[in-house]
Amino acid sequence: MPRVRLRITGSDDDARAIMNLLQSLDGIEHVEEIADLMPRMDDADSSSAGLSDDEGPGTHEVEILAPNESTARKVREAAEALAFDLDAAVEFEEADED
Repeated sequence: MPRVRLRITGSDDDARAIMNLLQSLDGIEHVEEIADLMPRMDDADSSSAGLSDDEGPGTHEVEILAPNESTARKVREAAEALAFDLDAAVEFEEADED
């Protein structure tokens, strides 16, 4: 079962819209935002807190299980198309070859 992992750079609403679209595709049963295991240096007491470089779109890591490679390709195409329409960005994580 192909696993598609992607990173959405955009607002929470953008991520939710993309995840809802992917969930609606035929054959997709699992769409989940996964926790980012990389700790971020977002210290509220930092001297750079609140600066414009710290304010921007968030990132969302999403995992999708597709029943076959054809559906996984549809997931990628749909995510890219909607991200473009929403002015968000989507990056796909390459699968590890076993």
